[in-house]
Parts: sequence; C-alpha cells; structure tokens
Amino acid sequence: MVRFVVDESMPRSTALELRRLGYWAEDVRDVGLRGADDERVFQYAQAQQATLVTAGLDFADIRRFPTGTHHGIIVVRVPDVLPTWVVNAELISALQQLRGQSLRGALVIVELGRLRVRR
Repeated sequence: MVRFVVDESMPRSTALELRRLGYWAEDVRDVGLRGADDERVFQYAQAQQATLVTAGLDFADIRRFPTGTHHGIIVVRVPDVLPTWVVNAELISALQQLRGQSLRGALVIVELGRLRVRR
C-alpha cells in the first residue's frame, strides 16, 4: 500500500481525503512536526517509508532531493486562490493516473490538468 506524509503546505483536509480513499496518510501537523524544516519533514517521510505530498517548491530541487534516493515526492502546484477541494481533486486525479506505478524515487509535479514525473 502506498503511504503518504502530507506537508503543512497542503490543505488540512488532504490527509483526511487520502485516508477516506483508503490510503495510509499522516499530516505532519498531527505528529509534532508543525513548523519543522524541510530536511526534518523529508527524513520523517523516509522513516515512514512514505511518499511526501507538499506544495513546497523546495522539495522539487533534485540537487537536494535526488530522484531515486527516496520514497517519492509529490509537489502540488495549484494556485493558492483556488478552494482546497480543487487542490485535493488535482492530487487525487494524479494518483489515479499513476495507479499501478511505483512512486519510489520519483518526483511528481501536479499542476492544474497536468502531471509530470521525473525518475
């Protein structure tokens, strides 16, 4: 089963929505990592053997987080002015498109109506 750690840059409802769909998902705000730096959040996701879901563009830096060296990073790039249900819907749509593919080591960029994967 795919596991997700949801960064605090994502809507509070994201982990709840992922769990509703049957995924294992934790929000960093629920495990004492509110305000933690990127490295600490990343290390926590790795310890959980989970894909990190974030809106933080720093996680898209493959020099800091090289592809192939982690359990997956999904960066959701949806404008902040859109409602949270749109953000969650774009993420879920991307996960449906990726169904059956391993996220391990991948950097996935989710944008409105667009998905890019770098392995």
